[in-house]
Amino acid sequence: MNLLYSNDRPGEYPQSWYAATAAKAPRTAPLSGEVRADVCVVGAGYTGLSAALHLAERGYDVVLLEAHRAGFGASGRNGGQLGSGQRQEQDTLERMLGREDARKLWHLAEEAKQLVRGLIDKHAIDCQLKPGIAWTGFRRSEVDHMHAYVELLQNRYGYDQIEALDRDAMHAICPSPAYVGGLLDHGAGHLHPLNFALGLARAATAAGVRLHENSAVRNITTGPQTLVETEHGKVQADHVILACNGYLGGLNAQVARRVMPINNFVIATRPLGEQAARVLTRDIAVADSKFVINYFRLSEDRRLLFGGGESYGYKFPRDIAALVRKPMRQIFPHLADVPIDYAWGGTLAITMKRLPYLARVAPNILSASGYSGHGVGTATHAGMLMAKAIAGQAEGFDTMARIPTAPFPGGPTLRTPLLTLAMTWFALRDRLGF
Repeated sequence: MNLLYSNDRPGEYPQSWYAATAAKAPRTAPLSGEVRADVCVVGAGYTGLSAALHLAERGYDVVLLEAHRAGFGASGRNGGQLGSGQRQEQDTLERMLGREDARKLWHLAEEAKQLVRGLIDKHAIDCQLKPGIAWTGFRRSEVDHMHAYVELLQNRYGYDQIEALDRDAMHAICPSPAYVGGLLDHGAGHLHPLNFALGLARAATAAGVRLHENSAVRNITTGPQTLVETEHGKVQADHVILACNGYLGGLNAQVARRVMPINNFVIATRPLGEQAARVLTRDIAVADSKFVINYFRLSEDRRLLFGGGESYGYKFPRDIAALVRKPMRQIFPHLADVPIDYAWGGTLAITMKRLPYLARVAPNILSASGYSGHGVGTATHAGMLMAKAIAGQAEGFDTMARIPTAPFPGGPTLRTPLLTLAMTWFALRDRLGF
């Protein structure tokens, strides 16, 4: 079973609130015949779009292949949160990599946020970027940990855009009775993820990128001149970038062993009107401390966009709305019966350490994926880093590539059952409060 076609109609965006409110984007023609390019980029999500755009701006001739539509995958379906740092906290990275590389990763993550803001400004992308993400805790011990982390970032990293929130301060922003405090990161933000992707696609094609949608890659033959094949065409290229994330399939075994697709789900309620103030009193996004994170924000038309729940098989559940309503009801009991207008799923990708996997998988093939739910900034930045590496400026790429990424245990037949077992344990731990 192919994840590219397991849950979606070929060449169509999911029936999400994002797709319903996105800027109109003309379809581009599938690849036909044999063409030549300096670089062939596979996948038109944030990673591939950013890589293609930055390469074209440097004068490279770029062909960008997308199996469905630009922004079709996780890039157009996610929670829209532009977070600070990496997916792991800085003290964890210090223990894992040493302080020097941990500090480099912090600066690269700050660069990623600035890159997103800069691309939005430079290319006039209308994607409603707003500042602020709160992290919330259910237990006093979790909040104490968050407050200690605020101090670490302020004192060791000089990051002054973050503040600790006690119970009263948190409830003044997010009145949910489930939360007992947390932190607010003013330097993070949130946006309309599909409109951001479509804006990158417009910028890339304007820069000369040849974007071919409905052009799923079936095979890649490596060599000094790499051959990338679709159903109706071929691209001969000096360099290839794999930007497939959860939709990689069997295109590269080295990446597939280390980057595992999982599914996550989002709902959009009916517009809440005055009830929106009982969800959030400020236009920020929220993520909480559960291992399978709940994340939410209000839309421009005052809907609650709420993400929660994961699955590890190929197929989405039949009733996504019911799946996500359960954690939403735990956070906001007063919305137990609110009508849900949109419910959709998406496939992202994780690694064992929940850190991205950047690698040179062949002398002229680069790959970046495994953003583990932290992809808005990281994926966009990874695309730029790969573009710079092809141009001979590989320092940032090499720093990210030094992150150790172990293969998932069990091989292709056992890793999904093993992950399901592990995630069931973490869900039970969250429920029992230890």
